[in-house]
Amino acid sequence: MIVILDPNITEHSEEYQQTLDYLSQLAGITPHIHKIQGTQQTLTEIYLIGDTKSLSTEDIHALPGVERVIRISEEYRILGRHRDKQRTSGFEYNGVRFSQDNLNLFAGLCAVDTPEHVEIMFKALHEHGQTCARMGAYKPRTNPYSFQGHGQSCLPYVFELAGKYSIKVIAMEITHEDHIIEIHECLEQTGHPTGVMVQIGTRNTQNFELLKAVGRQHEFPVLFKRGFGITLNESLNAAEYLASEGNSRVIFCLRGVKTNMGDPHRNLVDFSQVPVVKRLTRMPVCVDPSHSVGSREHSPDGILDLMHATAQGIIAGANMVLVDFHPEPAKALVDGPQAMLMSELDWFLQDVTLAWDCYQKRHALAEKHWAR
Repeated sequence: MIVILDPNITEHSEEYQQTLDYLSQLAGITPHIHKIQGTQQTLTEIYLIGDTKSLSTEDIHALPGVERVIRISEEYRILGRHRDKQRTSGFEYNGVRFSQDNLNLFAGLCAVDTPEHVEIMFKALHEHGQTCARMGAYKPRTNPYSFQGHGQSCLPYVFELAGKYSIKVIAMEITHEDHIIEIHECLEQTGHPTGVMVQIGTRNTQNFELLKAVGRQHEFPVLFKRGFGITLNESLNAAEYLASEGNSRVIFCLRGVKTNMGDPHRNLVDFSQVPVVKRLTRMPVCVDPSHSVGSREHSPDGILDLMHATAQGIIAGANMVLVDFHPEPAKALVDGPQAMLMSELDWFLQDVTLAWDCYQKRHALAEKHWAR
């Protein structure tokens, strides 16, 4: 059961204390408090964990400061939508809004290699009006002898260059909770020139201790990638680990699933499940066409398979795109064959705009239909 307080109720108010005291005394029930950052205000949601079947929603609703009560009947207790259209969706971080109603592009290097390449990437994004990017410092690899990323050593120049070119949010994968500390300390040392969205990669989708550690920190939002060899339900439950520890600022990323049924693409593109995730949860949904397709092949129409996959995700309602670019793909230390060229950035952005415009028109058409 979820108890949603009136937006004007603060934790210092008498109504808040009265309601929390009452809920804390319920037998077999443990209240968990979550703060939800909306567009203009912070909402308080109290999750009642335990056997709530015997509780009366009317009695709970009558408590001081309670706006409404939602009885949970599905999984994903915190991140789930629970058939309630009024619950706040999305969050704001470092001046950038992430929700199920907008679109953000994170283009950049799958793995940081040189300061020169980082600067070329940030400069190009800035010139095209982009404020977000991807930059891989820590890289989990299948082969233990493959390049594992520069790690902490590259963070200072990545953050400083991001600040120089007004990049507000960098998506950066982590593989250990110590990486959170390293990122935090480096941001402190460099004067917080940018923000970081920590990424849980597909190999760590069910690394539950890492998920708990990332969930306990509230400084950075999280980009959570679907596991490449498990069901969607299993991945959504794994994302719930983050929220259950207190961090509900989570974006769910579809990146393809591993099966030879997707050949010749690197993975079977699963972007048709964008609306499914949005229906089941309140999380914004990201698509990663680079790791889904895994190549720069194109069809007879001249459009790259990667761009077709991107458009499919956006037209289905994706709210974020994570895509690889590189100034010199042949010299990239990770995933060079799938990286787009800097000369293709303008083309890619224009194609993204066309797809987003198409989605908005489809959305408007659907609203017109249901309003009849």
